[in-house]
Amino acid sequence: MAVLEVKSLKKSFGKTQVLKGIDFSLEKGEVLAIIGSSGSGKTTLLRCLNSLEFADNGTITVNGDVIFDAEQKQKFSESELRQKRLHFGLVFQQFNLFPQYTVLQNVTLAPTLLKKGTPEEIKANAVKLIESVGLSEKIDFYPCQLSGGQQQRVAIARALALQPDVLCFDEPTSALDPELTGEVLKVIRSLKDGNSTMIVVTHEIDFAHDVADKILFMADGVIEEFGTPEEVIENPKSERTKAFLSRVN
Repeated sequence: MAVLEVKSLKKSFGKTQVLKGIDFSLEKGEVLAIIGSSGSGKTTLLRCLNSLEFADNGTITVNGDVIFDAEQKQKFSESELRQKRLHFGLVFQQFNLFPQYTVLQNVTLAPTLLKKGTPEEIKANAVKLIESVGLSEKIDFYPCQLSGGQQQRVAIARALALQPDVLCFDEPTSALDPELTGEVLKVIRSLKDGNSTMIVVTHEIDFAHDVADKILFMADGVIEEFGTPEEVIENPKSERTKAFLSRVN
């Protein structure tokens, strides 16, 4: 059974249709890379998955449970929204760490508020996650004392702390200098080895080719091409995919 199934997802802002019917599924442990030009709908798709936006049409199913059905059109309470968002972890472009909290406090904050264990269990898990992203020596540092790459690694540890079914990255290296990009991509590679299910919106085509099990190329709110890295990147069928890849390579 698929971890994630997305069917007929559509989203408009005013008269602008941003998603025009998105369908895909993801198995446990798979990595899906979403590529495409700015404005193609990539970030809106992630925001709909994470219940930061609500689609106008379609369904989202996680582990066989429908967590969103546009036809129901009900208003969700804040507690219901929190439960829906727990299925997904989201790592933003701009880190979004709390500047007044240390690395450890940033990682333990959400599990503490949601009572995801005893204080001792939450701290032990956070320490383990911080170690896994290579920042044990920075555990008591504040975000302003860290490089951009280090801040993004803290953001990854924070997203993992709630043990999401699917971990989503919205262009996680776009705000980083090239020399810092590598350290973040290295962490994402290590998560693949740990059997994490991930969706990565990225402009790093070589990284997408090497790490992803599936590539989804979006253009103007539709899935223009979908398949393995060999199919989409090495042997694209769509002229739009070919044109996009020729611009970014």
